[in-house]
Parts: sequence; structure tokens; C-alpha cells
Amino acid sequence: MPGPVSRRQFLAAGGGMTLAGLLAACSSPVATSFTGGQPSTADVIFWHLFGGGDGANMKLMVNAFEKSSHRSVESTLLPWGNPYYTKLALSASSGRPPDVAIAHLSRLPLLARAGLLAPVQDEGVTAAGITQDKFTPAAWSKATVNGKVYAVPLDTHPFVMFYNVDLAKKAGLLNAAGDALKPMHGRDDFVNALKAMKRAGAKYGAVSANTADPSTTWRWFMTLYSGLAGPIVSDQGTRVTIDQAALEETFAFMQSLTGSLALMPGNATPTTVGTLFGQGNAGFLFEGEWQIPTYRGVTLANGKPLNFNVVPFPAILGPKPVAYADSHSLVIPKSSGRSAQRTADAVDFIKGLLDNSSIWAEGGHIPAWLPVQRSKAFLKQKPQSNYIQAAFNAVYDPEAWYTGAGSDFQNAMGAVVTNVLAGAISPKNGVAAMTASLKSFSTARPPVQ
Repeated sequence: MPGPVSRRQFLAAGGGMTLAGLLAACSSPVATSFTGGQPSTADVIFWHLFGGGDGANMKLMVNAFEKSSHRSVESTLLPWGNPYYTKLALSASSGRPPDVAIAHLSRLPLLARAGLLAPVQDEGVTAAGITQDKFTPAAWSKATVNGKVYAVPLDTHPFVMFYNVDLAKKAGLLNAAGDALKPMHGRDDFVNALKAMKRAGAKYGAVSANTADPSTTWRWFMTLYSGLAGPIVSDQGTRVTIDQAALEETFAFMQSLTGSLALMPGNATPTTVGTLFGQGNAGFLFEGEWQIPTYRGVTLANGKPLNFNVVPFPAILGPKPVAYADSHSLVIPKSSGRSAQRTADAVDFIKGLLDNSSIWAEGGHIPAWLPVQRSKAFLKQKPQSNYIQAAFNAVYDPEAWYTGAGSDFQNAMGAVVTNVLAGAISPKNGVAAMTASLKSFSTARPPVQ
């Protein structure tokens, strides 16, 4: 972007939600943030977007902080995706935001450039011991915009390989101890492992949701492509820098798995994938680690439990392993009306969540806070501690105003990959389609001054 993003322009690009509509949908803490003074119903006002198991784990962490600190926290769950970020932007632009909020690091650059976030090092996190040397390097780097740190990373949640342990044993893919996969390196080892799973009795060597789930196909694509080439756009999203030869090679490889080699289904909804892997009919599952709770306790048709493990992706295309990832982080939205005491309480709350992030890891996420990541409490968590390296191999969405978790960009890119996997278009035509889509995004009018 040639200049900083204005708050008004950010909101104009934030999803077409009107202020009146937002207020009608909000509970009182949210509405207060938009229309009244700084909320004072608790020592810390906290917004997040976690439901289900993640929401339950976050509640435990918040409760632990309240008990140890004797401070109160008002947590508000808001809708995931664009609605959440639009509400967060509106609250900050009004000067009445929460004290602490969750933000995906893939969404951070626009929030920071819009002037909606306080640099966390200016708010006292360093004095609390929250320093660069205590975080996974890739996450800390992504939390930094124009040399300033705008977020405290809570985790890394990478795209990983689930595998059926019993099928892997029959396929001869386990080490001598039987507790891990034999090392794989390169496309040949990878393809041979999928073939071995199929020979061992699996209907498919691997599965991944590639129908009606563009975000998953995007993650799978980026895990492969990023082993060959760098970011697909640069200059904050205004210039297309995709390597067309690497793109065609990636598409050709992906299509061979679903096409000529018949090792993966060309069409698979999330439900289909869950059934295939959950009933032992697929050797590998390519998914986000947050799906671990989904498969815990699953029973096969024979009455036995599904025996699975999770590991990082090996190097497949290119010399080094890559893990497409994102991170949840903790941000302090700007507020001129926030007192010094509330700011101090916000920093203490962030530190409390970091210290209790072994609870957060129960959902599959890798703690970004190294004191917890290296602790006995986390290292004994299986399979989570098996794929720690994925956090150090993490590749995030390229920086642009239109990228990030739940974005239209991911949907558009994933739709092209879906067509390639289904055999609807050739790898060469896939290159043309993705390049054209990237040009549309890169030349669209960004929310800039």
C-alpha cells in the first residue's frame, strides 16, 4: 500500500455491515463499546471468536486468570470471520473497543495499518516479560508490522498430516519402535507412502476436503507450492509475483494424486472426508490440527477405536518441509479513554493466557509461548507435541489488504484449486485462472488514502 489505511476506508471494505445492523445484533457489552464510554463491567473486557472446544478451553484459561489474579474478565463471543473483524474495527474507530481481543495474524497487517491497534510493546508487555526470545520466531515475525509488534501470538495452527496407525503398520510405514512414521523426503517417498496405504487396504491413500471447502484446498496448495517458490503477491498485495512454472508443477502434482494415480478422491466434501478417515478407509488425512478433537473417541465399524497420529508434512516439492499456518494472537485495540490501570490489567491478562496455554493446546494448537511449548505439561500432550516443528516451518498468507483467515481471497484461490483437483481444468489452465484472479485482487481499489 502506498500509504496508511484510514479507519473510515477500512470500515468501508469490512464486509458491508452497517452500524445499525451491528448494534441490533450485539449484546450489551458490544453495544456499549460502540455507543457509550469505555466498558467498566469488569477489569478486562475481552472479545474472541471461539465456540465449541476452543471456546471451552478459552473459558478455562480465563477462569484460571481470574482465580489467580483476583481480577474480573468479561468475555464476549462474536461471529467468526468478516463479521468479527468488522465489529472489532468499528469499536476501535469509535474509541470504545475492548481491552483485549483475538486476531488472526493473517489479518493483523490491515488492522495495524488502519491505526486500530496499539503497538503492544508501547503498552507494557516487555516489562511483563513478554519478549521476542520467548516466542516461536515465525509467529513473532508475523506479529510485526513496519518494525512494530502489534500482537502477542497465542499459538500456531498449521496444516498437518493425520495418519491411520493400524494401516501404516500394515503398509510398513512405521519405524522399528512402531511409534512414528519412517522419514519421508521428496515427492517419490510421499507418493509411495500413499500407494502403500492403499495396498494395505485403504480405499484412498489420503483424503482432504476439496469440495465446498476452499480454505482447506488453499492450505493444501500453499503447503506444496511454498516448497518451490516465494509469496504469490508482494508490495502489500499490489504486485503479482507468482512463479508460473512452480504453480503449474504444483497443480500437476496435485492433479496426479486425484487423477491418474487415483490416490485421493477428486471430489470430497468435509462430511465425505470425515467418514472416509473416521471409518479407516483412508490412510492419511490432510487437515488443520484443530480437527484432532473431531477424531478422538471415534469408533470403527468393528467396534474398535480409530487409532491415529499426527505429524508435520515432510518436504514434498522442494528441499525443505513447509507448513501452511495461521496464528491466533492477542491484541490491544487503540483507545484514548483506556486508563493506565485498565491497560496494566490487559497486559496481565495476556500474560495469564500465555502461561495457561497448555490448556489451549488441548484443541490441537501449538503454543507460541516457548516457556509452555517446552514445558512438561505440553510435551506430554500427544499428538500435539509430535508436530512442534510445523510451527517453525510455518508459511502464512502473503501480506495484502485482501488476504487472511475467512477472506474472499482464500475462497477465490481455493475455488481454482478445487477445479484442478476435480480435473475440471488442466494445470496450465489452472495457472491462467489463478493468475487472472490474483490480478483482479491486486488491481482492485484497496482501502487506502
